[in-house]
Amino acid sequence: MPTLHQWLRSAPFTLSMSAGFFSFFAHCGMVSLLEEEGLFPVQITGASAGALVGACWAAGCSSAVLKERLFSLTREDFWDPGLGLGLLRGERFRDVLRELCDDALLEDGRFPVGLSVTDMRSWSPHVLRSGRLAEAVSASCAVPLLFQPVRIGRRYFLDGGLKDRHGLAGVASGERVFYHHIASRSPWRRKRSTALALPARDNLVSLTIHGLPRSGPSRLEAGRAAFEQARSAMRLALEEEIANNRVEV
Repeated sequence: MPTLHQWLRSAPFTLSMSAGFFSFFAHCGMVSLLEEEGLFPVQITGASAGALVGACWAAGCSSAVLKERLFSLTREDFWDPGLGLGLLRGERFRDVLRELCDDALLEDGRFPVGLSVTDMRSWSPHVLRSGRLAEAVSASCAVPLLFQPVRIGRRYFLDGGLKDRHGLAGVASGERVFYHHIASRSPWRRKRSTALALPARDNLVSLTIHGLPRSGPSRLEAGRAAFEQARSAMRLALEEEIANNRVEV
């Protein structure tokens, strides 16, 4: 069997990254190794934390710049309570994204992107491929009760992980996919939820990094540790042989 590095190098692939509460640190650590090795995808899809890292990377924000901003992130940078269907308005969060990515448009990125969001009216997954990055990412990250729903056009959206935790709704059947799976379970999700299982689909290789520290609004320092652990684990994973379409470290 090929190693993960060999598989990624052998043919074009789509990078898909799952949702996971404040798991953008871990996704960024993994992406930093892809960037270092010159293993760039032809498309990126993701939900919630995966959408944030994927969209910023596609927009031209290097993993080093993204790491620097994440490591300097404080609670005050995104904490803006206000009246509405959620504690935080989300405007400060969008300001961080606008500053980081120069108010970019999704369709102008170096890779095509597909960000999973949840349509409030139909309660079904929807994929955003164009429009302002800040609004699209904040919609995909709009955790119910924590963030208020995000209006884009005439529709309101919530966290993409609610209906598409794997972030694969934007991937066509048969596409060659490298999928980064966040294994930790959010408190509101059932232990045996199918969303926590690895996706079963043809031509997909998954990576699961076990034991990552859990971050959150009041535990941002754990996110920094998660970045470093994910980066080190990805270095090991690249040399691991793929077994049953997966690599676990």
